[in-house]
Amino acid sequence: MNKKDVFRLLVILAVIVLAVLLVNRIGASQEKAETEIVREAIKNAALTCYAVEGAYPDSLDYLRQHYRLAYDEERYLVTYDAFASNLIPTVYVMERGETMP
Repeated sequence: MNKKDVFRLLVILAVIVLAVLLVNRIGASQEKAETEIVREAIKNAALTCYAVEGAYPDSLDYLRQHYRLAYDEERYLVTYDAFASNLIPTVYVMERGETMP
């Protein structure tokens, strides 16, 4: 192999490494967006309940039963903290297996 061949090989390897890093970054960004969609769906269902009934629901089960809230429970771990019926609940959503930032 001469110097040109070595240089070409290094360039090809660098392009492959950059492509893999880009794909990983796009995948992570997609997962974060999906998690945010689940959080917004829960928040919107709670707001709809408040608008219709005058109180925020005390559980996710209520939103599932009365407001057709649905998400992949095997994929997402959700914490729904309803402190009072007149205060919007705190909602945390994370993908199972994900660590806290």
